[in-house]
Amino acid sequence: MKLPKEKETTLGLYVTAKEACGMWEAQPESVKLIDVRTTEEFLFVGHPAMAWNIPAFLQSYAWDASGRKLPMKPNAEFIAEVKQIAGPDDMLLLMCRSGGRSALAVNALAKAGFKNVFNVVDGAEGDTVDDPDSVFHGQRMRNGWKNSGLPWSWDLDPGRVVLPRLAEKATNAAD
Repeated sequence: MKLPKEKETTLGLYVTAKEACGMWEAQPESVKLIDVRTTEEFLFVGHPAMAWNIPAFLQSYAWDASGRKLPMKPNAEFIAEVKQIAGPDDMLLLMCRSGGRSALAVNALAKAGFKNVFNVVDGAEGDTVDDPDSVFHGQRMRNGWKNSGLPWSWDLDPGRVVLPRLAEKATNAAD
């Protein structure tokens, strides 16, 4: 499988969304699908129905005027949060929007001693259509979990969402 550099990982374990779904369906008790997108993406864009949500990166709310964006920052608790649900020998399938952030998350877990961590290379939303004549040009309408007709949901299972500790502190402070 030829991949763009940003989707490559140190472990070299790759699957498509369709393959990941098949792996989970074959062994739902031993395969964990972890969606590493932000909690906001998980909730508002939707997610694979059986996925855990453990964000590898958190949205910052400090405007970067030069980049004209709100940059993301690594979730310092990511490894510890994954360890709450999985061990270093468990089979983990990591996905993000399109395979880039999940590749970085795979590398972080590999560095922490995890061995069976696959990057879902087409992610939740898939790759962009690269056809200037298409009305879908530039949109994420090619492959990916959502575009492949795989089990998708906007319903939240609180037992499968690991909220970043900062969010929990802010929620508790508001009470």
